[in-house]
Amino acid sequence: MKRILVAFWVAGAAASGAWAWGHHSLAATYDESRDMTLDGKIVQFLLRNPHSYLHVEAPNENGELARWSLEWRGAGGLNRDGITRETLRVGDEVVVTIHPSRTVNDTRGVLNTLHRQSDGFGWGALPGQIVD
Repeated sequence: MKRILVAFWVAGAAASGAWAWGHHSLAATYDESRDMTLDGKIVQFLLRNPHSYLHVEAPNENGELARWSLEWRGAGGLNRDGITRETLRVGDEVVVTIHPSRTVNDTRGVLNTLHRQSDGFGWGALPGQIVD
């Protein structure tokens, strides 16, 4: 009986370790002590799980246009916030705040807030996320 319990414990530990390895830490990937503001246009919006992505073309720190890949919440969480596939369109001009990647010269970040200039639509800064 003791061997069976040990076997279950080892199997459970191995399974949970594999799950933990499969999901990265946002704090390890992005510098939460830094905020950046990007003013650009949406070039792609991927609403999916476990993370959605917003791709924005905006100037980098050198003033050159770059495509920024911005990690966002999963589709389920965004749907609860009122974000659907139709909410954001390619070509929408947006101002976003992000925590940038810890990797130097990388054009990736995690999205904090979003503001669409054409109609004042906004998302971020919790509790209900949508800001009009």
